[in-house]
Amino acid sequence: MSTVSRPTPAWAIVTLREVTVKAKDRSYLISTLVTLVLIVGVVVFNAYMSTKADDYRVAVNDSAGTAVVDLAHEAGQADGGNTSYEARSADSAKQAEELVRSGEADAALILSDDGTWTLTGNEELSGGLQQGVAEALRAYTLGINAGQAGTTPEALLEGSEFETALLNGNAENQFLAQFTGYVFGFLFYMAAIVFGMAIATSVLEEKQNRVVEILATAIPIRQLLYGKVAGNTVLAMIQLALYAGAALLALTFTGTADSVSTIIPASGWFLVFFLVGFLILASLWAMIGSMASRSEDLNNSSGPVLTVIIVALFAGLFAKGQLLVLASFVPVLSTVAMPVRMLSGEVPLWQTFASLAIALAAAYALLRFGEKIYRRAVMQGGGALTLRKAMKLEQ
Repeated sequence: MSTVSRPTPAWAIVTLREVTVKAKDRSYLISTLVTLVLIVGVVVFNAYMSTKADDYRVAVNDSAGTAVVDLAHEAGQADGGNTSYEARSADSAKQAEELVRSGEADAALILSDDGTWTLTGNEELSGGLQQGVAEALRAYTLGINAGQAGTTPEALLEGSEFETALLNGNAENQFLAQFTGYVFGFLFYMAAIVFGMAIATSVLEEKQNRVVEILATAIPIRQLLYGKVAGNTVLAMIQLALYAGAALLALTFTGTADSVSTIIPASGWFLVFFLVGFLILASLWAMIGSMASRSEDLNNSSGPVLTVIIVALFAGLFAKGQLLVLASFVPVLSTVAMPVRMLSGEVPLWQTFASLAIALAAAYALLRFGEKIYRRAVMQGGGALTLRKAMKLEQ
């Protein structure tokens, strides 16, 4: 019994062509490779800086100064810290300053006759050095004053301990959510610009070269649009997955992956929402390309799309509270806002699927609307078209 193979859908052929052409583009490959190197480099650099030890040499001219430096050293080494402070003894304040001037000490800690402490550097004072010595000096002074009052520092500070908490969310995840939100927003911004503009440019070039008229005799126009959108969406997803994978591998191998278990679930949802959000923007970019007549028209008409992308970026960076909740249900904005909400605290599963359903509905509506504009405008020569003029054209 013979089987009849079904022909490959036209949109799938266009999709494969878009992916193949882009994958052979040297500039695309180089930019992807450079970005991967930069991502790994940033992670490695941060890991190196987090493990780099700070060694401070402090010149002192009395036992009190030595005690303060020793307290700073104990605090710097506490809880696995790697900051060290070394006291360099001097016979006088003047000699201590000479040690700083000659480079044998980073600073001199001197107690004047009127009871004032002075930390003296040569040309600059490290912020870490200043903070460490200041905190140690407060602890030392507290101990002296407590002894004179016939009590202990612990007794003086009794009842001053406090903890932080949030009614909604996790306080420990706030910085992580803010940083990851910036990363999500930046990746979405870059992909939407690079691949979105590629869609608009490809549509415009085929319109200018009248290639679209030849293709229209072989395949339906809507299939050409679907293939372009699908092809660039696949490319964007592949590139995004490469970036995320490189970052997670670098975090793992550098031993700085303490929060990866928290990031991975939100990153997975980000990929899902990114796919839907990019489909929405891809339809808009295709419409812009079909209504343009030259490359300058793209720059003039891409403002609204760029505004949406920038708003999505800022939603991931700065939206808080109810504003963030609202943004997580707005298509395109939810691409960044919903994963950030997941990092900040627990999000009911029904809200996640509701937001995704709204975004999918918007993507379907925009794709169908974009198809109508594309079929009307892509065959029209002459000057650039406005949306109103394009809608009035016959299909």
